[in-house]
Amino acid sequence: MAMGNNPRSVSVVKDAKGNHIVVINDIVFKGKQSINWDDVEGYLRKYVGEFYTIAATNEIVYIGPDLPDEYAHSEYTAVLKGANAKAKANAAQGIPELIETASGMRYVENLKRKHKNDAKYGWYRYESRFALPVFGDGDEVERYNVYHVAMIFRHGKDNKKYLYDIMNIKKEMSSLFQSEDLTQ
Repeated sequence: MAMGNNPRSVSVVKDAKGNHIVVINDIVFKGKQSINWDDVEGYLRKYVGEFYTIAATNEIVYIGPDLPDEYAHSEYTAVLKGANAKAKANAAQGIPELIETASGMRYVENLKRKHKNDAKYGWYRYESRFALPVFGDGDEVERYNVYHVAMIFRHGKDNKKYLYDIMNIKKEMSSLFQSEDLTQ
């Protein structure tokens, strides 16, 4: 389900190997030293109630009211620094496309008592990739940095899957590319 009146500048392209990359063209959350995670949480609230389909599995994933707080204030987010913090903050712009292009599903049983209801049927981990622009002189895009992420979905007692968090953000050193390298 797409959100109406959306000013996001996000597209999905394929790399030379045919793998999807979600290209996020704007850096909304700037600064490597201090991301305002409350602003990120506020940005994510617009997704609550939306749902998207994972193309590889045809599964529907919902955005529940717990995502904004978990995404912005999880234990994982709290330890992020520098470029990875900026990458996670800006990945919020591509949530729909990251879900739609997710692949490599792995199931993990829920073992924590605190999640006995919200993840009653366990957890699913998918992989996804996104790219952020690196700007040179004159605000021209010099290149894109590509990041690999793990997307965590909880399988709730209502038998629906919900995006819970994005974790394990890793910059792909071999996948830096120029804007001319992208194909639609």
